[in-house]
Amino acid sequence: MGTRGPTYEGPYEQYRDRLSIEEKLAKQKEIDDWLPITSARKGKWWYSAVHNITATVGAGVLSLPYAMSELGWGPGVAVLFLSWIITLYTLWQMVQMHEMIPGRRFDRYHELGQYAFGLKLGLYIVVPQQLVVEVGVNIVYMVTGGKSLQKFHHTVRCKEPETTSCKELKTTYFIMIFASVHFVLSHLPNFNSISGISLTAAVMSLSYSTIAWGASVHKGVQPGVQYSYRSPTTAGKVFDFFSALGAVAFAYAGHNVVLEIQATIPSTPDKPSKGPMWRGVIVAYIIVAFCYFPVALIGYWMFGNSVNEDILITLNRPKWLIAMANMFVVIHFIGGYQIYAMPVFDMIETVLVKKLHFKPSGKLRFVARTAYVAFTMFVAITIPFFGPLLSFFGGFAFAPTTYFLPCIMWLAIYKPKKFSLSWWANWVCIILRVLLMILAPIGGLRQIILHAKDYDFYS
Repeated sequence: MGTRGPTYEGPYEQYRDRLSIEEKLAKQKEIDDWLPITSARKGKWWYSAVHNITATVGAGVLSLPYAMSELGWGPGVAVLFLSWIITLYTLWQMVQMHEMIPGRRFDRYHELGQYAFGLKLGLYIVVPQQLVVEVGVNIVYMVTGGKSLQKFHHTVRCKEPETTSCKELKTTYFIMIFASVHFVLSHLPNFNSISGISLTAAVMSLSYSTIAWGASVHKGVQPGVQYSYRSPTTAGKVFDFFSALGAVAFAYAGHNVVLEIQATIPSTPDKPSKGPMWRGVIVAYIIVAFCYFPVALIGYWMFGNSVNEDILITLNRPKWLIAMANMFVVIHFIGGYQIYAMPVFDMIETVLVKKLHFKPSGKLRFVARTAYVAFTMFVAITIPFFGPLLSFFGGFAFAPTTYFLPCIMWLAIYKPKKFSLSWWANWVCIILRVLLMILAPIGGLRQIILHAKDYDFYS
């Protein structure tokens, strides 16, 4: 029996194969041009600044004085400062790794994870954590946006709290009103299309942060203020400390969308995207510091351990200023929700188009995004616990994706020399923040259970 010789491909077969490859590439490009993350690369450096401000400054800043009351002066200042330094360092790592291979861009967090850990393992490590973060933020923003809207309504409408005309409407209604805006805005196609919303949100975040610490200064140090720990028991102090670590971690959450933001900036070999991206990050982090440190330190200084989970609730006067601040919060959270929802939309639409082979269309996008907004609204109405949600999500998912996962990927990809400065810096970040990931959700979960005892669901 003779052996079979090599198969000869004539000009027609070669042409057919080349045509098949070109058709696949054309189809892939068509899909990429439709997906939200890769559909537009016309971003400016200030897009990076406003998107990062909107993504980072959010629900967390309002809870920082409360977190300080659970941490105390010494540990509180140390945790705030270390978190700012570590997250700026890991953000720099993410910006650098976006284009570490010439001619290739890691446009999504999970794509970088796949390069660092392998195609399957990278997907399994990054995607669940990133989804928990982004969906978690959207749920918390639904809760906080609704409650801030409720606070605005109550402040404007009620002259005297005792009158019957000041009967409180259900929080559920205000969450639904807040969600109704997103049923419209969520159909904007990509990051560039929400740059105006993001800019407005960034201005609002700076405004209400300034109002929060400015109004606190105006009120002055309260009579009989105390700086002792909130809980009288040792166990309570420990759990509160864990919870506060999660709240601080939640305050620094921009890493989960940084690669997706950088993907919108044009890049060439002469002018890579990391230049304008890092410029925007520096501007954003200076503004973050201006928002976070005065609110946390002045708020705690003036009110001590009597401060509320949301500093704006503690500030009742002057009414017009507090009403305005709460409306600023609502506007900012509208932009913040969209920033964190966009990568989720990208994931959902990628699965629908590439895995389930749906045809890219406006109808598909409308159904998918509307369903997602409805889901986050339902969960927010079911569990509207602002502070405990911050602590739980902050420790459970924000610590890995923000604090130490970039360090692990840096070590896996660049392999710095053992015991070098880079090696030590990354391992210290990893060890400290693994402890944060373990401890913070414990405190947050305990507080959710305590709140749930007295909560009448859907009331």
